Amino acid sequence: MLNDTPTVCFLPDEAATLAAGAALAGCLQPGLVLTLQGDLGAGKTTFSRGLLRALGVAGRIKSPSYSLVEPYVVSNLYLYHFDFYRFEDAEEWQESGFREYFHADSICLVEWPEKAAGSLPEPDLALRLNWSGEGRELQVRALSPAGAACLNRFPLAG
Repeated sequence: MLNDTPTVCFLPDEAATLAAGAALAGCLQPGLVLTLQGDLGAGKTTFSRGLLRALGVAGRIKSPSYSLVEPYVVSNLYLYHFDFYRFEDAEEWQESGFREYFHADSICLVEWPEKAAGSLPEPDLALRLNWSGEGRELQVRALSPAGAACLNRFPLAG
């Protein structure tokens, strides 16, 4: 079922944020589009790092703030980690050529999706990290049947 009401998890520290990303990694399947929103410093890249490490990515994992996209190939899985923070307007999405990355054999994780508003494919899962006291609150909404299936397997959703 689709979930307009977000599933909410409290993440008290960086380790919990990494663990939440790792937990979501076990639920992913090719073809998913995930958006990840939150203020600067809210933990988006930390969450992404936990997800990528759990998928088996070794070596340095950095924010794609300057390159705009970091591609990862793990086994037969293609995961593209986007960061559109530096986009001035959605027109840049149209000119970037990134549309070709969004296909049935890839997973696309997009930070700052609002910077390409109206141009991106609809996400299957919409994630948001907000400050909550000393920690963070993770909100996850399923916006497609594939996203709902993923969220149903997400261990932190229970």
